[in-house]
Amino acid sequence: MKRVHVLVRGEVQGVGYRYTAKMTADEAGVTGWVRNRRDGSVEAEVQGSAAAVDEMLAWMAQGPPGGRVDAAQVDDRDAVDESGFEVRATA
Repeated sequence: MKRVHVLVRGEVQGVGYRYTAKMTADEAGVTGWVRNRRDGSVEAEVQGSAAAVDEMLAWMAQGPPGGRVDAAQVDDRDAVDESGFEVRATA
């Protein structure tokens, strides 16, 4: 099981990034969460098989149409017991 924390910068708010991330996560079979941050970035934690997490990270580095990702910082985290992928309130 692999879990990562991701901080995405660029034009990633107001373009459907979080909700498209939710759909992509559900399709990839990963768990975790995504939320906007007050500084204009998007933050997420993603957990699943290495292949599924890598699939999600590839999408996150590109983002939805209409958005622009300038950078995606990825850090490893310890796996947790959770189910599903949720869109959280702004932090």
